[in-house]
Amino acid sequence: MDIIAPLIGAPIILFMIFVAPIWIIMHYRSQRKIGQGLSQDELLQLQELAHQAERMRDRIKTLESILDAESPKWRDRV
Repeated sequence: MDIIAPLIGAPIILFMIFVAPIWIIMHYRSQRKIGQGLSQDELLQLQELAHQAERMRDRIKTLESILDAESPKWRDRV
C-alpha cells in the first residue's frame, strides 16, 4: 500500500492544482455567456442563416417542381 498511495495521490494532487480550477473557471464562464443570450453579431448571423435557409427551401421547391414536370417518377429512383 505504501507504493500505491504516491502513485495515485500525485496525479490527484496535480489534477486538483492545475486542471480543476481551470475547469471550474471555464464552466462558469460558459454558463454566464449562455445566460447573457446572443450578441448582436450572433443575432445578425442567425438572421442571415435563416434567410439563406428560406431561399434554399424555395430553390429546392422550384427544382422539385421542375423535376416533377420533366420526370414524374424521379422520386421513385431516390
